[in-house]
Amino acid sequence: MSEEKEKRKEKIEDVEEIREILGVVSKEVPALIKSIIGSVFSEEAGRDMGKAAAAFYKELKGAGMPEETAVRMTENYVSVFTSLGDVMKKAVSGEHKAKGEDIGEEISRKIKEKLAEKHREEKEEEE
Repeated sequence: MSEEKEKRKEKIEDVEEIREILGVVSKEVPALIKSIIGSVFSEEAGRDMGKAAAAFYKELKGAGMPEETAVRMTENYVSVFTSLGDVMKKAVSGEHKAKGEDIGEEISRKIKEKLAEKHREEKEEEE
């Protein structure tokens, strides 16, 4: 009987440890994303992106690509970076709920359910 209680206690401790880990992750990930956005949209990053786009365009033209095609391909090249930046900004601003947030809420809900279930089971055994 005491062995079963010990196992339950360990499971509850494991669940609580997971909850703590998820709490830390939920605080650290947004800070990390903000830092990435800051580096992507910095003045230096803008200069580097401009240089990269110019070099890309120059290579296309140097290879004999028609003007219209080189411009379109360069625009697409640059749009990849700006699209990624938009996605990151939306994730940080909460404009659209990120899937990670949904998952975090679901995990938290499941942990609470499991803890309540274990608590009920322990009370039933005590009776």
